[in-house]
Amino acid sequence: MKLQAFDVDLRDRYLRHLGFAAGELPGPPSSALLRRLHHAQLDRVPYENLEIQLGRPTTIDPRESANRIVTGRGGYCYHLNGSFAALLLSLGFDVALARGAPIDPSVDPPAWGAHMVLLVRIGSETWIPDVGLGDGYRDPIPLVAGGPLVQGPFAYRLEQVGGPFWRFHHDPHASIAGFDFDVTPVPLGAFAAMHRYLSTSPESSFVQKLVVQRRWAEHALTLRGCVLTRADAGGRSSRDVVKEREWTALLHEEFGLRLSDVDEDVRRALWTRVRTAHEAWDRAGRQ
Repeated sequence: MKLQAFDVDLRDRYLRHLGFAAGELPGPPSSALLRRLHHAQLDRVPYENLEIQLGRPTTIDPRESANRIVTGRGGYCYHLNGSFAALLLSLGFDVALARGAPIDPSVDPPAWGAHMVLLVRIGSETWIPDVGLGDGYRDPIPLVAGGPLVQGPFAYRLEQVGGPFWRFHHDPHASIAGFDFDVTPVPLGAFAAMHRYLSTSPESSFVQKLVVQRRWAEHALTLRGCVLTRADAGGRSSRDVVKEREWTALLHEEFGLRLSDVDEDVRRALWTRVRTAHEAWDRAGRQ
């Protein structure tokens, strides 16, 4: 399976969803345009695993992901970074996919391919956009070792750890420590097996718990099950969401999720399952 550019119709629908005028082609590839597209995607497309929670299987085909995104939905890294990569290809960018592995000392060996990393070549520079990290960085970052890379209230660092291997160090207030990645390009199909595991295995955190995230200019929001977490210049704070009406309103108003394709009884059943899991977690001492 190879990453391919969108056809003109899907490219234009995607651009309209990101806020571009009908028929507007935003210009030749540049770091400024990459940043503009990155912001537009983060502003309008949430990170979410609702399809997994609803038991509705997906693929990593960027066309499938994009057709869902333009209806007001999102996805996780394979859907978000995959569709963004295909859009960039459609606009003339030089894009390659690379395998990433979240930093997690409890996982040995590292889960290579559990994160999809984009490498975008512009002139003599390589950039790493990432619209599939949930509470990740706001601006694409250059593939240059060093830091801190300060963006709003958050700071990041890139480290080359040997050969083609790099490490992205996330802000201390983020939901993950960061990820390792190998800059050796791989085909889209290299992520298919890990997607099947993450979206279907009972051991996968995506199967076990709902997660929705957004990264705004000055803060990041995460709804994990019934816990809403905000990270900003003041640090990190969390609270429980115990009412169905507030939980549903958060999905729509704070995270921008349109649920027109989810029947009312299905949505209520999802809430009941999420709330029941939260109460069990509470009784177990939140372990």
